[in-house]
Amino acid sequence: MSAAAGHLAHIFRHPIKAHGREELASVRLSGGGSLPWDRTWAVAHDLSKFDPAAPAWVSCANFQRGARTPAVMAIEARFDPETRHMRLTHPRLEPLEFDPETEGARLIDWLAPISPTERFRPVALVRAPGRAMTDSDYPGVSIKNLASNAALSAHMGRDLSIHRWRGNFWLDGFAPWEEFGWIGRRLKIGAAVIEIRERVGRCKATTVDPATGEVDADTLGALREVVGAQDFGVFGVVIEGGNVARGDRVEVLE
Repeated sequence: MSAAAGHLAHIFRHPIKAHGREELASVRLSGGGSLPWDRTWAVAHDLSKFDPAAPAWVSCANFQRGARTPAVMAIEARFDPETRHMRLTHPRLEPLEFDPETEGARLIDWLAPISPTERFRPVALVRAPGRAMTDSDYPGVSIKNLASNAALSAHMGRDLSIHRWRGNFWLDGFAPWEEFGWIGRRLKIGAAVIEIRERVGRCKATTVDPATGEVDADTLGALREVVGAQDFGVFGVVIEGGNVARGDRVEVLE
């Protein structure tokens, strides 16, 4: 039995954490996993505690991200998992094409003009095999509501790009902020079922215009005014895998 229904409007993955977004038409989810090739790699900075000799999930504070380096929010990505070909673009840089498995140093050089030069400077492209560098300390996906973005935009008197929130799945057809009531419940999206675990706490990265990489909006203050906390979207865990595609029906299960 379902209590409410909408549809899936967008699917996004971010192959390198905080460094580029790409939209997908469809994806196949696996139980207990993250969105395939989402946040597979991350850019470690010079103060990171990530250990290449024993690679494992560590928190986002160990990586370069938009909260500390706003310019990276303007990166867009295209990744081919079969060939491992990655293409990154940025409005202030020439496009970069490289293999993230073997040419991470080229990415670090490419990032230099838009990155810190002393503390928190990028030093290495890293990964932990079998574990995405999600913001949550468990493998999962992030889910966002287009109506909530529209409501916050109206409150602020300006259009907010959905790319500020770096979500995996964007839903349409639900009421603003309805997703906060889904904690502990399950969503059926296409053939997959996702259990909603918690709200997503937001950081200064959301204050950045993803078209320019420049800070231009007090999204955090607006969230505090509208919902009483710096939260936007929810995290979920895939409990039943399956194919998911844009336009799929989304049901909130009882």
